[in-house]
Amino acid sequence: MMKLRTLFFTSVMIPWILSSAVKGEDMEARKPTNLMVSDLDYETPQESNTDPGSAPKTNEMPTCLLCVCLSGSVYCEEVSPEMSAVPALPKETAYLYARFNKIMKIKNKDFADMAPLKRIDLTGNLIAEIEDGAFSKLPNLEELNLAENRLTKIPALPTKLVSFNANFNKLTTQGVKATAFKKLVRLEYLYLGNNELTAVPQLPESLHTVHLHNNKIAKITDKTFCKGNDSYYIRPNLDEVRLDGNPIKLSQHPDSFICLYTLPIGQYN
Repeated sequence: MMKLRTLFFTSVMIPWILSSAVKGEDMEARKPTNLMVSDLDYETPQESNTDPGSAPKTNEMPTCLLCVCLSGSVYCEEVSPEMSAVPALPKETAYLYARFNKIMKIKNKDFADMAPLKRIDLTGNLIAEIEDGAFSKLPNLEELNLAENRLTKIPALPTKLVSFNANFNKLTTQGVKATAFKKLVRLEYLYLGNNELTAVPQLPESLHTVHLHNNKIAKITDKTFCKGNDSYYIRPNLDEVRLDGNPIKLSQHPDSFICLYTLPIGQYN
């Protein structure tokens, strides 16, 4: 009997026990493992260490956030919120377009140490005052546009200026010195239309175009555009003059344009 029990245990029970053990190990292997997630996985990413030298300068950041700064040009047109003063400019700025804002005054410091500036366009602002040295110390300025503002006088202008536009202001003869443009030997385009001028300022020989329409000019002489005592004098550069919209009758001044190749353009009484 004992032999029979021994035989039964060795032939049946031991294999069954071993089989159960193997199945138990297999089930344990199939159970999903609970992964331990480190607290580091949920930490806020650390801010990168930036080199202070590579960060934008404080005087450049506000302008280049409000405006578009691109390869020496700054575009600040119809800025919102309203721009009431000239913004600090990057030192390499050569072209500034700050049109249709609410700028009211131009100060000397606005363009101090801005030697690269070649063009400034401030059309459509509320500028009523410009400090006298605001533009005169800009050695490379060639184009200055102050149209559609509230100016009653113009400041000293830089000697290399090629184009000056002050159309649609409130300029008076008292605010525009007779010699304001005389020393601008490179000036080619002068726009002073739609103002309150009563006289024509002295014009440099370099001029190609001068617009003086819609002012209050009632009189000109043979020295306004020509040299009255020199009948041989010819002014070859000046090929476009506008005087229309003034209380002047050109027929009363036949000798005022004899040095020009063309007569003034526009409609006259």
